[in-house]
Amino acid sequence: MTTPFRAASPTQPRPALPAHRALARGIHLALLAALIALPAQAQEPDSTGEGEEVEKLLDQVFVIGSRRAAGSDTETPLPVDMIPMEKAATEGAHFDLAQALQNVSPSFNSTRQTGADGADLIDSAALRGLGSDQTLVLVEGKRLHSVALVNLFGARNRGNTGTDFNTIPLLAVERVEVLRDGAAAQYGSDAIAGVINIALKRSEGCEGVLGYGQYSRGDGQNYLGSAYCGFGFGNDGRLSITAEGLYRGRSDRSGEDNPRTIGDSLSRNGTLYLNGDMPVFDGFTAYVVAGAQRRFASSGAFARGGLGSDDIPSRNSPGMYPDGFVPFIEGDVDDRHASLGLRGELGDWYADFSWTHGYNRLMYTIDRTLNASIANLDLLTGGSGISPTRFDAGGFAFSQDTFNADFSRYFDGVMNGLNTAFGFEYRRENYEIFAGEPGSYLDVDGPGGGNAGSQGFPGFQPGDETDTSRHNWAAYLDLEAELGERTTGAFALRYEDYSDFGSTLNGKLALGFRASDTVLLRGSLSTGFRAPSLQQRLFSSTFTDFISGEPVDVLLAPNGGAVANAAGIPALTEETSDSITFGLTWTPTDALSLTLDAYRIDIDDRIVLSGRFDTSDPNIGAILEGLGVGEAQFFVNSVDTRTRGIDLTIAHTAQLGEGELRTYLAANRSLTDVTAINAPEALVGREDVLLSERERLFIEEGGPSTKATLGFDYDWQPWNFSLRVIHFGSQTLGTFSGPPVPNAHYRPKTSADVGITYSFSENSKLTVGGANVFDVFPTRQNPDETDNGHVFDSVQFGLNGASVFARYWLRF
Repeated sequence: MTTPFRAASPTQPRPALPAHRALARGIHLALLAALIALPAQAQEPDSTGEGEEVEKLLDQVFVIGSRRAAGSDTETPLPVDMIPMEKAATEGAHFDLAQALQNVSPSFNSTRQTGADGADLIDSAALRGLGSDQTLVLVEGKRLHSVALVNLFGARNRGNTGTDFNTIPLLAVERVEVLRDGAAAQYGSDAIAGVINIALKRSEGCEGVLGYGQYSRGDGQNYLGSAYCGFGFGNDGRLSITAEGLYRGRSDRSGEDNPRTIGDSLSRNGTLYLNGDMPVFDGFTAYVVAGAQRRFASSGAFARGGLGSDDIPSRNSPGMYPDGFVPFIEGDVDDRHASLGLRGELGDWYADFSWTHGYNRLMYTIDRTLNASIANLDLLTGGSGISPTRFDAGGFAFSQDTFNADFSRYFDGVMNGLNTAFGFEYRRENYEIFAGEPGSYLDVDGPGGGNAGSQGFPGFQPGDETDTSRHNWAAYLDLEAELGERTTGAFALRYEDYSDFGSTLNGKLALGFRASDTVLLRGSLSTGFRAPSLQQRLFSSTFTDFISGEPVDVLLAPNGGAVANAAGIPALTEETSDSITFGLTWTPTDALSLTLDAYRIDIDDRIVLSGRFDTSDPNIGAILEGLGVGEAQFFVNSVDTRTRGIDLTIAHTAQLGEGELRTYLAANRSLTDVTAINAPEALVGREDVLLSERERLFIEEGGPSTKATLGFDYDWQPWNFSLRVIHFGSQTLGTFSGPPVPNAHYRPKTSADVGITYSFSENSKLTVGGANVFDVFPTRQNPDETDNGHVFDSVQFGLNGASVFARYWLRF
């Protein structure tokens, strides 16, 4: 699928890929081409019912959280939600995976940001109110790579990396499995809040979706075209391919008196995804999962004033933008994922050998901008005060290669049955920062003459560049036993060793007790960890922040660099966690199920983005003045947190008249508190600088404390009617001014989505509806005190208001 992308600036070519990454990319693309070229084998229509949508929207399943090859969905001692995605992909109001999950799963939070630089271009997501990098994401059970971006701005996931759910087409997904429990002892780093596994579609046949949507104010148009085909080939081989093009137009809620652009960023995606398997010799099957996406995205930065403002001559030139201007931050995102593996019987053991590769690169171009120092120099030398208006600002890339060898065996004769699993993992990661063209960062007219670099987003400098790798290896043991007719137990132990910070050992114990035929009691205890990401260790940039409406240049200094060392910031090490979960499931009938789980997660030495150190700092003030910046920030293991919460799901199915009504309620209540600030020796007594009140509130209340979804789905063929009510609890965020200016309090809000579907036949249907139909907005705030400089911050469900949509689905 061809998707238009704006070309990079010709003044500086994109950096060439290193040899090892070029080889991986070549293998990846060759694999895609070879599999697409395989001939399809004619197949009889599927009459078994496989691939049909699971009737209950939320139910307990035994998929992730266990390595047992055969198990029962009524025996799991761990809380796992299974969310089928067929209706979301063919009838839903939301066209991308992150927003579809945001409006279904109460533990899942993903809010589109605006005025947050790169965070506007890639939507982050998290579980249970924790950070986006504290949730492990898998595709078909294999680790999905994180993005290269570090979120520096916005109301969510500040200082975190994370995975990009929107690189996977909705139509390619069969279901999403959410393990709501700490699982680092089973899966390794990042699984502190839980694990999300994306299971891909494997059904035979072809289908397509066309979609259109827009906001009620006439902007933010969305156009979707997606097609899926699954077929057999060769000797029992299977292959599924999904291609998607998605255009998301820009929305603007800035208001008449605000020159900025506030709302959804412009985004154009082209995505190809495939998965398949094929028997290769007796007892063994080769399998593949591969995906690639290119995305062009554009977001408005803070506005620069025109004649009569303080931005002339420091941030504007009267010869270029006498009425002021809004720079646009453009991103070219290249994302690739592939897994190759071989699984089958090895004697009495089941074995799975795999290699998984992931790559994410984001390159910035700043458009409709200027370098004020170039314009000033031009003016001083007799010119009209002109600068280039478009700059290649550089970017960054992250790659990950993971090798796994997993073995499992079920022993009937041990206790009432014992499943034993063990395995090994080796992973290599690499992070790179690429400098922009010189005009994107240079100050050419001397210190103080004009702000250096492209306005809106100064480019990365040669001193920011890095090309750094690390590796780690792991070994694990996983036991699950039937301890009696009513009792199931599980034990996991995992050892990991990292080349950059050392080793860690983590364990997990889980127990399930069937109190009756309808009630299962369950609980778990676990320890966990999260390794500091390479992005957090190595990210280096000078950027412009707007504090109470005034621009300030800020240095984010890399961990272990000269500025961080002078400030007394120690080397990053791992976060550690202790988790406890206790709950029950109740299934009195086939039509009714309930789950209730309480949890507590204690995290020590959590890595956060520090408060700001300014030029008055006794350790680095003079250094900052010499660099020409006003403030500096660092990543540091500085806080301990405690998160407590409860998850509730209820699903019910009943006949109503001539149709069937499916009702579900899913709710999460989560509270996070900073319990300690761990100041390094050089910063003892300055804890308020290390973690400001504003940054503390981003940790504690970056997401709503309560989120609940109540859904009704009524099938009365050929009609289907759906209503989903989503409640978002309150949030309190900090202000730039601090006391006595009150914090920004966002009151609870409730949104609703509706849809009406008419099926012309078993092979086609049309859906029309709306999202946020009550046109609800967040609580208004003082724009000088919000992170994005607008009366609405990007919290809860966002700031765009109501929207309408239509989808047409066809099976062919």
